[in-house]
Amino acid sequence: STETSPSVVFENIQGCSPKCLCMLLENISGLVVDEDFTVEVIPEINVAVATFTKSIDGEEFVKKCSQNKRVKEFKVTARLLELTQSIKAENIPASISTDYITVYFESARNGGGPVSDVQLFPEENSAIITFCDRKGNT
Repeated sequence: STETSPSVVFENIQGCSPKCLCMLLENISGLVVDEDFTVEVIPEINVAVATFTKSIDGEEFVKKCSQNKRVKEFKVTARLLELTQSIKAENIPASISTDYITVYFESARNGGGPVSDVQLFPEENSAIITFCDRKGNT
């Protein structure tokens, strides 16, 4: 895949501060935050999305993160954000609306994209966000 700037989703980040997470990612990737990648933290759901402006092997990076001793200690999980994919957001406050979630995940600044569907599960404080296929708009 040429010219991909992968986005990596980090879940379960409540034990790791945004600053700490950025330093971890710099250590693992050898890249510089704000220069080679951006990190958007969504504290309401304990998720962070790292979007790489540099072309990197996303799968390789996810593998490195998953094997990293510190990442394991924080119990943070990493996976690639696919273009056509649903992500499950957990620990969502009851007060958050599907509109807020949609707008949040569609924000280009957050490395998001067009959202086709948001399902809220208030009883388990979670939501499933499904992204549209973005291959058509490149």
